[in-house]
Amino acid sequence: MYAIVAVSGKQYRVEQGTVLDIGLIDGAKEKALALDQVLLVADGDTVRVGQPYVQGAKVQCAVVGHRQGPKVITYKYRRRKNSHWKRGHRQQLLRIRVEKIDV
Repeated sequence: MYAIVAVSGKQYRVEQGTVLDIGLIDGAKEKALALDQVLLVADGDTVRVGQPYVQGAKVQCAVVGHRQGPKVITYKYRRRKNSHWKRGHRQQLLRIRVEKIDV
């Protein structure tokens, strides 16, 4: 059984036991998280597609921890003006593990 869920503006294909790094969301301080924006649920030959979400479907997740993504460096440069900027950024991520898919 697998499902496709929408979290933080992205879509993920999840199964039971899948570990994901998603963008940091509100309510992430608890140890459990329920994702209710389920776009599709497939169980063998049965496929349920939502319009836009599947009614009554939820994905139960456990919060594994917080981490940071890879460092992204931006560099802006203007020729002949002695002008340049170097900036770094690391995205805050939330690592979750899918416990159960409820339909």
